[in-house]
Amino acid sequence: MNVTLTINQKQHSLDLKGNETLMEVLRDRLSLTGTKTACQESECGTCTVMIDGRAILSCITLAANCEGNDITTIEGLAQGEQLHPVQQAFVDQGAVQCGFCIPGLIMSSTALLQKDPAPTQEDIEYALDGNICRCGGYPKIFEAVREAGKMMRSANGAGE
Repeated sequence: MNVTLTINQKQHSLDLKGNETLMEVLRDRLSLTGTKTACQESECGTCTVMIDGRAILSCITLAANCEGNDITTIEGLAQGEQLHPVQQAFVDQGAVQCGFCIPGLIMSSTALLQKDPAPTQEDIEYALDGNICRCGGYPKIFEAVREAGKMMRSANGAGE
């Protein structure tokens, strides 16, 4: 089936099989390999991307069902060389560890902070609940989310 997907603000016309997941299309067809693949069963969160600002698991999302939606991958967050505040905060706070889970964690964090730039610890834990960090770097990840929220509030003139 022919579909047009809007990914990172660019349109891609693709001839898809009905059972192709968004993760497969991103990685195998469009070479957007920042979206990681691990469990392929919606258990780990490494494949998290945003659709219309909401964090979703691309390993269980059919690509054909995404037509007409805005899809954002980890590659679409930065503006040229300027990292997105969430990406920058993860670097600044040393929350990157091995890096395998980080794209999914950044996407889940970005979706949260776009909705609520001043989340509570409980909000952060809930938003990241579907993302597994096998290195156990959660304290630094939580701090990075809080720091990114501060950066985003400051950029929007909301202050601390």
